Amino acid sequence: MADEQQFIEDGLQRTQIDEFFAEELGRAGYGGMDVAKTPMGTQIVLKAEKPGMVIGKGGKNIRKITTELEERFNLDDPQIDVQEVDEPDLNARIVADRLGNALERGWYFRKAGHTTIDRIMESGALGAEIVLSGKVTGARSRVEKFNRGYIKHNGEPAEDIVDSGVGVAVMKLGTIGVQVKIIPPNAQLPDDFEVYEDVEIEDYVPDTDGESVEELLEGEPAEADEAAEADAEEAADAADEEVIEEAVDIPTDDDVEDVDVDELEDAVDEELDEDVEAEAAELMDEMDSADGESADGSGGEGREDDEEGDE
Repeated sequence: MADEQQFIEDGLQRTQIDEFFAEELGRAGYGGMDVAKTPMGTQIVLKAEKPGMVIGKGGKNIRKITTELEERFNLDDPQIDVQEVDEPDLNARIVADRLGNALERGWYFRKAGHTTIDRIMESGALGAEIVLSGKVTGARSRVEKFNRGYIKHNGEPAEDIVDSGVGVAVMKLGTIGVQVKIIPPNAQLPDDFEVYEDVEIEDYVPDTDGESVEELLEGEPAEADEAAEADAEEAADAADEEVIEEAVDIPTDDDVEDVDVDELEDAVDEELDEDVEAEAAELMDEMDSADGESADGSGGEGREDDEEGDE
């Protein structure tokens, strides 16, 4: 199977397992899961508000869930570790389920939204957002938002820092979607900064051996010029090493005038090989014979023309 197809299969399986846990462990306050495949089997970490309900009496419920995972999802030796959620009001999944249950019990959506987001902020969250979408009051669906604090909507912080959860409230008029986003306390955001008051600058400036800022600024151009000169000298030395000097005799006008053309031709003739001379002679003979044949042919045609004229 190709890697891309394997990623799709793993993501689909993970989503199906998450839906299975949300359906089976809704009353226990299901808060999410983490799946990791190891050589020993499949390690699953469950987060729940009430771990006792997940495990069951004598571990009966957890054994049932393990068997279901093996049969339905073909997991190899699933090992489930149940962890308790320290602060349920900071878990977006649990908060969304609670808000959905409150709407189903008849709470007015605005009261339920404000109450829920106030509890989130009282727990120490840096920011939170609740979005209710659907037929919250009448026949027409709309979207209602509740915001507090600071929230990230896109970018890497929105994926890594913000905790998101989705819930559903089944009402008589229709289904209402509940979406919750929470930034937990002590989250390190990329745009965080601190302002220090009544602080000596020297405590945060690195030691410069007693030199002032003006002296450092004045010394920077000179140092840069020296570095540039040193680089230029090194480049010139490298270029001199790579150049290979070759002595080339360039003839002058006097040398050209002193050359005897006849002597030059005699020297060229002497250098010709006997084979070359033989080949040249053969070529000349072939050319002479070709000229003779063409002359004979032309003469014969002339005589025939004269005979035809006499007749």
